[in-house]
Amino acid sequence: MGRRDLHARGNRGELWAARALRAAGYRILARRWRIPGGEIDLIAEDGDGYAFVEVKTRQDHRFGSPEAAVGRRKLARLHRAAEQWLADEVGDAPVAWRVDVVAVEMDAHQGALPRRITIFRYFEV
Repeated sequence: MGRRDLHARGNRGELWAARALRAAGYRILARRWRIPGGEIDLIAEDGDGYAFVEVKTRQDHRFGSPEAAVGRRKLARLHRAAEQWLADEVGDAPVAWRVDVVAVEMDAHQGALPRRITIFRYFEV
């Protein structure tokens, strides 16, 4: 599978993840927010705080489950990027926030339909 195909699958996964988050009560504020050294796939409001969301999309388990692909280094990068977004958008006001991961498993036999979408709350700050 080429890079273009992987990128397209990732985009579909982000769309499905955003749909699932909205259905769970999140309000999407931004997609693919970038700083040097990091990117946040989705930024959302959830209740009284913010969720900085990493979306992992897989078609099979050859490389493990989608959620298992988010390790400590990735979480640390997300944490730094989230702190930068908060500094830029919220300033010094104390706010509740956390990093979430949305695991999207696409069904290879059903085209672009997801087989499973799971929202994981990783940690709250």
